[in-house]
Amino acid sequence: MTNLWSPITIGKLNLPHRLAMAPMTRSRALPDGTPGSLSAKYYAQRASLGLLISEGTQPSEDGQGYTTTPGIYTEKHIEGWRKVTDEVHAAGGYLFIQLMHAGRMSHPDNTPHHRKGVAPSAIAPGAEIFTPNGMMEIPVPRELSQTEIKETVEDFRKAAASAIKAGADGVEIHGANGYLIHQFFGENSNIRTDEYGGSVENRVRFAIEVTKAIVEEIGAERTGFRISPNAPFSKVDEGQSGPDLYRYLVEELKKLNLTYIHVMHGGDEELLRDIRNLWPNALLVNRPGRALEDIATDIDNGIADMAPIGAWALANPDFVERLKLNTPFNEPDKGTFFGGGSHGYVDYPTLKK
Repeated sequence: MTNLWSPITIGKLNLPHRLAMAPMTRSRALPDGTPGSLSAKYYAQRASLGLLISEGTQPSEDGQGYTTTPGIYTEKHIEGWRKVTDEVHAAGGYLFIQLMHAGRMSHPDNTPHHRKGVAPSAIAPGAEIFTPNGMMEIPVPRELSQTEIKETVEDFRKAAASAIKAGADGVEIHGANGYLIHQFFGENSNIRTDEYGGSVENRVRFAIEVTKAIVEEIGAERTGFRISPNAPFSKVDEGQSGPDLYRYLVEELKKLNLTYIHVMHGGDEELLRDIRNLWPNALLVNRPGRALEDIATDIDNGIADMAPIGAWALANPDFVERLKLNTPFNEPDKGTFFGGGSHGYVDYPTLKK
């Protein structure tokens, strides 16, 4: 793991090592989307990971998918996130807020306006979602008009500005895991016949428009982008053109000089190597289920520059220290991943406790 501990610069951030905290939904925000009282403690506890990427944060009312997830589009949201960023900075870490529009992965019972989710096309994902009334079938979403697509781009722009106002060091655009931007990529979730559907170039158009707006607003050095090629989250399938779609997307993002791309790896090693060869800036690679002893493998092999950690970081606030000392790790408690209070959130023991 020699390369894992070498410093790296991400945008204007000088980081002490190649680890990072991956975004993880925790569903502990207040009903209005303001980060909960424990959120600042949760993130600050994990500041030794250097770069922390927040849980998915909706840029608008339409962007909410799940219950008690945070937003970044009101003054209260900004005030709440300011408490988080202040604590993280005081503890020596940096925070990128992940901007996540859930699109069709939503339910009227979960949103403040109680409307159906929106999507590139009126196609339901064929899945259930947790609501205050229990598990419910996700309804058919409403197809966005071209005017509404432009309005959604502006929602992302405003959310990015709000994140910086809240003290965040940058934002990560969530273009993965079956949410709105990813839904535009899917051949089975996007059957539009206008300039946002059909060809690879058209299906990528919305993602590029969102990214350009954010770069114009806060700068490329504060902007990252997450993708999940060949990973059928929420039944989004990019089809046979998927690899070419991602190669084209990476080429377009390269023109914007984003500070990083974050790959949720779906198993296509050839595509991952192509992305590495195409992308000149920092590449973060997250392999779900990766063994602890393999954390540095992609970095040592030149495939990745950083290795984001998910559930292991959730359960081990002092993950960096434990890894360096080769000491035992806490096992993640899956029963407390989503919702609840301090238990399973800020009470995992550290080596000093």
